[in-house]
Amino acid sequence: MKIVICGSVAFINEMIKVGQELESLGHEVKMPPTAEPGEHGQPIPILEYYRHKKEALNNPGHWIWKRHNEPIRTHFDKITWGDAILVLNYEKNGMPGYVGPNTLMEMGVAFYLNQPIFLLNPIPGLPHAEEMRGLQPIVLNGDLSLIKEEVKV
Repeated sequence: MKIVICGSVAFINEMIKVGQELESLGHEVKMPPTAEPGEHGQPIPILEYYRHKKEALNNPGHWIWKRHNEPIRTHFDKITWGDAILVLNYEKNGMPGYVGPNTLMEMGVAFYLNQPIFLLNPIPGLPHAEEMRGLQPIVLNGDLSLIKEEVKV
């Protein structure tokens, strides 16, 4: 199965590990990049890019906002390539099962494409939990071996 890993880039190290596990189970995997173009186009590590994004939140003229739509679009293209998405929803900022706004958008793309949405951990108590439930994700409870090709949505 072609699986696209989704989740906060704060989990990039976990994404790499899970991607390797999925490949060992026979799946093809795409995930967010480990680097993005910086201010002058040079690649910077994704966690540095993420830090710039957080620091620039209240600065609409910051260089990152001129570039940030491209990683979103690129990841949507990956979802189109895939057969399913796997959302890595680990604890973040004291919130178990964190799913942020970008990941929720990615889940919406997979839903629109009639793809299975696998959620690594249970649906968290977030303000958008009801929207997540409406997408009918398959909760794996941490067990990647539960990902099966014959899942119908």
